[in-house]
Amino acid sequence: MRDYRDAKAMAQTLRQALKEKSVVLTHGESLELVARILGCADWNVLSARIQAGPASSAPLAVGPSSMRLPVVPSRDVVFFPQMTAPLYIGRMKSTFAVDRAMTADRQIFLVTQRRSADDDPQSADLYDVGVIAYIMQAQKLPDGSIKLMVHALSRARIIHVDADDRCLTAELSLIQEDGAAEKEAETLAHEVRRRFESYANVSLSSPPQALLYLTYTHGPGRVADSIAQYLSATIEQRQELLQTVSIVGRLKRILTMMDTDRKAA
Repeated sequence: MRDYRDAKAMAQTLRQALKEKSVVLTHGESLELVARILGCADWNVLSARIQAGPASSAPLAVGPSSMRLPVVPSRDVVFFPQMTAPLYIGRMKSTFAVDRAMTADRQIFLVTQRRSADDDPQSADLYDVGVIAYIMQAQKLPDGSIKLMVHALSRARIIHVDADDRCLTAELSLIQEDGAAEKEAETLAHEVRRRFESYANVSLSSPPQALLYLTYTHGPGRVADSIAQYLSATIEQRQELLQTVSIVGRLKRILTMMDTDRKAA
């Protein structure tokens, strides 16, 4: 990202994409969310880093190397960093987890449960790796459930889960990716983008609304995570992708999955 126009273009694209999902953000809210997506506390911090130039262009951290967050188990979806999606919350413990997050920094830990039929999953029923996500909007529905719009920020691994009568909370360790600077990762990311156009039958130079964010996605790891959500795959395959710390390994998995799916079609 070189200047304010890039960040503001990302914010405008995000507003347009979310509008199709009946989520309306103001210009200021979209700028704040872009700052969060890029790991900054707010827009002022991001704009200052942009002005500072190349010296401040190192990867941004979502937060400390370890943190504690309320947990929302997911039955049948694996969230990846860069993924923005609606999420419906009905279970009481998940509702309390959302309430706790909303009174703090609006961050939750989304993790897939091993068996979708479990109504009250405990620590052993959850995968070890999930994502830290930011709650963009929360709407309470007449039946007591909650409709969220969340944006996934970063991978994290569970260190320990605490359970009480209200909700699960987890001590988490942020996962640092391997191989982001490798030349092979850049080459593979270029190939993944090229092959994805054929796989999804789209043009990334003029993509449909749902894929507009991909035009602003740079870096091999971000490319892999942004495309992973659109692959035809089982929950287990998606979880394996999420848990693949090596960016080169993740990109290779994506290429294999696209090839396998094309041959099966």
